[in-house]
Amino acid sequence: MARVGSVSDAKWTEADIPDQSGRTAFVTGANAGLGYETARALAERGAHVVMACRNAQKADDAAARITALAPSGSVEVLLTDMADLDSVAGSAAQFLAEHERLDLLINNAGIMATPHATTPQGFEAQFGVNHLGHFALTAALLPALAVAGEGSRVVNVSSNGHKMGKMRFDDLQATSRYRPWTAYFQSKLANLLFTSELQRRLTAAGSPTIAVAAHPGGSRTELADKSTSRHPLNLLMQVTRPIAEPLFSQSAAMGALPQLHAAAAPGVEGNDYYGPDGLGEMKGHPTKVDRTARAKSVEDAARLWEVSVELTGADYSTLTPGSEK
Repeated sequence: MARVGSVSDAKWTEADIPDQSGRTAFVTGANAGLGYETARALAERGAHVVMACRNAQKADDAAARITALAPSGSVEVLLTDMADLDSVAGSAAQFLAEHERLDLLINNAGIMATPHATTPQGFEAQFGVNHLGHFALTAALLPALAVAGEGSRVVNVSSNGHKMGKMRFDDLQATSRYRPWTAYFQSKLANLLFTSELQRRLTAAGSPTIAVAAHPGGSRTELADKSTSRHPLNLLMQVTRPIAEPLFSQSAAMGALPQLHAAAAPGVEGNDYYGPDGLGEMKGHPTKVDRTARAKSVEDAARLWEVSVELTGADYSTLTPGSEK
């Protein structure tokens, strides 16, 4: 799918991130890969970054590295398991007890093409981590985003893989047949449907907060390494990696640029979607990109929202029309 418009004539880089002093960002999966680069870049521009991570040791090590690089900003670790809705609720409650406002919520954490597993609440793991956990987290943190007001943003990190996704509402949890990549593509499509429906509801409520999406193209992160499924596509990726990586992937720092642009650049509008500007959106600098017809489905977005509320119990009552005015 082709690009739909350049961000600007110049290539947008980390150097273009506006000063973030006085702003607070919440980044899930911030100890490695795209999440780490996002947390680092925002902290280096003066933000206070809450690093929501599952592994305490890895999170502490990442926080120490960022602290050494970003004297003008600050970080804190908030242990959060995005697979567990109880952990998500506890982390959100702790954040709200300690922070009055939230400027940026970056829903970055994810798993990819993993062997079949279920979350503590019994959801298929990829759908649970990549979509449901962030759906519940966003609902819980909306009050703090409302306090921040103008300039507050929710950024959902999707994937080029959404283009192969289909919402299987008759079997969202893949109980009849589990295919690792099919489940992953569905979860990434869900990220975009969530973004559009969240933006629709924010607008209806008169909220200044906007919902935006981004994808990193092909980025060299731990995500692929942790994809331990013996699916033929995983095996093919492993065999061809020495040749394919230099041609079709980029560093995690470059891969993080679209979500950093979505989070911090001026001129971003609700429901915008950003990805790399190179061939096939695999590499390059941020630009506004298109999404599939399935990702634009108003009906599927509304249906996914209702199902997600039912599954998670997430409270979005603040987004009734006029509630944010």
